[in-house]
Amino acid sequence: MKYADAGVNIAVADDAKQRIRHLASRTFTPAVLGGIGGFGALFSLDHKKLKEPVLVSSADGVGTKLKIAMAMGVHSTVGADLVNHCVNDILVQGAEPLFFLDYLAMGKLEANVIEQLVDGMSRACRKAGCALIGGETAEMPGFYSSGEYDLAGFIVGIVERKNILSGKNVKPGDTLLALPSAGLHTNGYSLARKLVFEMAKLKPDTYVAEVGNKIGAELLKPHLCYAPAVKNLLNKGWISALAHITGGGIPGNLPRVLPSGVKAIIDLDAWPIPPIFKYLAKLGEIDSDELLQSFNMGVGMIVIVPSDHVKEAEADLKRRREKFFRIGRVERGDTGKARLVYSGALNL
Repeated sequence: MKYADAGVNIAVADDAKQRIRHLASRTFTPAVLGGIGGFGALFSLDHKKLKEPVLVSSADGVGTKLKIAMAMGVHSTVGADLVNHCVNDILVQGAEPLFFLDYLAMGKLEANVIEQLVDGMSRACRKAGCALIGGETAEMPGFYSSGEYDLAGFIVGIVERKNILSGKNVKPGDTLLALPSAGLHTNGYSLARKLVFEMAKLKPDTYVAEVGNKIGAELLKPHLCYAPAVKNLLNKGWISALAHITGGGIPGNLPRVLPSGVKAIIDLDAWPIPPIFKYLAKLGEIDSDELLQSFNMGVGMIVIVPSDHVKEAEADLKRRREKFFRIGRVERGDTGKARLVYSGALNL
């Protein structure tokens, strides 16, 4: 017998690696030593401009959004989603990305699918100034069905120690600015898929008038990268904290960057709710609390700005043509754990 008889085709793997090598090399910075194919990836850490450089790392996946990509045969978008999610996660601590690695596991290696995934990652890395320096592609017959795969990413960035955002600088009087999401991003898909494909029995190419799009295309809208929007605000020192709104929504993520003794007042009617969330809420008869915990509801990143820099921060975002909404403020709270207080109601 040969390895291929057990479902693992080394020739296909070699072809895929050649395609990956080309796409990844387009992201290389001068700090990347060597190329794709070694047992480990080499990166020269030479940041003389930083007095106390601190490395920041994160890992994440795309989740069941992959099911929609598989059903539609469109894979480059989820590759970009993975990178952007990871970049945003370290951005929250004030870090800029250095390099990224991926892990891809498939039931049967398909070179064209791999190429789409890595192309998406490569394009997102280039936009973020991040090098795609390595990863792992595993063929696992019997573990994943043919046509199925899972995708995970690992990122390392850097920040000056004194510039780390930890939430300790958040104070009463600070303003909450919301940067809008493009849709579900990479969270809430298990619920969305159940509502759309099981309850409503729609196909990915079904056009939904309430959404104004084919449902599959709407659910594949990209996870946005917020680094370009806030980079200058970070450099100017106009940010007290950042909260990436992912799994758990606003209530699951904003309190992570709030110090004890404060409360965040969120005006629920301060931003427009994208049609996809209204449609999902209607399908499942979902109440506001459940919606806020399951989805980002149109908010991808919350920027907490000190009161004396709000006008400057808003003017900078406007110059860059970045959409934003004032959605609340920080007030003094009870001693102990920070909490959220809602006013108004979601515009459903």
